[in-house]
Amino acid sequence: MNLLRRQLLGTVGATTALPLARARAQFGSTPPLRIGVLSDQSGPYSGGTGATSIACVRQAIEEFGATSRGVAVEVLVGDHQNKADVGASISRQWFDRDGVDLILDVSNSAVALAVHGIAREKDRIHINSSAATADLTGRVCSPNGIHWTYDTWMLANGTGNAVVRTGGDSWFFIVANFAFGHALERDTANAVRKAGGRVLGRAAHPAPGTTDYSSYLLQAQASRAKVIGLAHAGDDAVNTIKQAAEFGIVRSGQRLAALLLYINDVHAIGLPTAQGLMLTESFYWDLNERTRGFTQRVLPKTGGQRPNMSQAGCYSATLHYLKAAADMGVAEAKRSGAATVARMQAMPTDDDVFGPGRIRQDGRKLHPVYLFRVKTPEASRGPWDYYELMATTGTEEAFRPLAEGGCHLIAG
Repeated sequence: MNLLRRQLLGTVGATTALPLARARAQFGSTPPLRIGVLSDQSGPYSGGTGATSIACVRQAIEEFGATSRGVAVEVLVGDHQNKADVGASISRQWFDRDGVDLILDVSNSAVALAVHGIAREKDRIHINSSAATADLTGRVCSPNGIHWTYDTWMLANGTGNAVVRTGGDSWFFIVANFAFGHALERDTANAVRKAGGRVLGRAAHPAPGTTDYSSYLLQAQASRAKVIGLAHAGDDAVNTIKQAAEFGIVRSGQRLAALLLYINDVHAIGLPTAQGLMLTESFYWDLNERTRGFTQRVLPKTGGQRPNMSQAGCYSATLHYLKAAADMGVAEAKRSGAATVARMQAMPTDDDVFGPGRIRQDGRKLHPVYLFRVKTPEASRGPWDYYELMATTGTEEAFRPLAEGGCHLIAG
């Protein structure tokens, strides 16, 4: 299948493929742990995942120290093309034919929901770093799944509540017309109403593939809402913000709330246009000494691009998975995905991306979350110095309360 490519990383610092037979000879008869990185590799959301996600997975494998631990790790890469049927087909092939143990990343909520179900059916593992739908730890929670980096509830409550508290109490949503957009709109609208705000309307656009957002922006202007909530991501968000600037929407008094915006999106938009935007993320490369250390280590693999939270989450998830697999034994980890997830839940998480955290019974990975404001060009000290920290939400408060998700795995 031309959507797939394979790399075997069996030694620290390895950057080229090794024959599978050679890897087995080096590490014994136990087959390698196989990680499939499934995401948008070529489409409108590839900037937020793509090559940098793969680089972060490689970094985790190197830092794990595969050689010293006697563990071989094979990485497969797939492009789901933002189509649930393509993602499902690749997943089944990986699980059934290629012996993949873990599928990671999986940008696009519709694809993620499909992969989530298949991983449970096959008793393999799905760790999601890039899709947003909070349903992964709610109505479709699974003993074989972990939602690692962020979700729609986190984004909605982080950004939605903050904007309402600063006077943005009437909203109009521009929504990507697929699972992610609908989930993000739903959770943000709930957060706005809970905070005392009102939702005045919505406009849904086809996604991916839309390039002209003028009609949706005109509807938002006509609503006279104080805030235009952008329930989309990637090229959709970048192009909407640029076109809103051309229309003078912010200059006329309305505000834009980017409900999912990555640092690479801000880089593409530029500070003159993005300045002042409020956004919620769980990772920023310049947040502290640990995040700066991780970023410096991975930069040689990313061509100088700073990782966003989803890409950094691939590093964090891979590192914890490998620690758990080594702790229980590779052969046992390969035998049952649910058992491996249970071991991951039993072990506290700690890495240079998110710091200390844990994995809840519903599969939700917990860590602090940060509200940032995009700096003005004058305040930026240099390339990629884009965020000003406005508020921090602690590990136990940042995500949806366990009792409110409707996960069937929660007793009582």
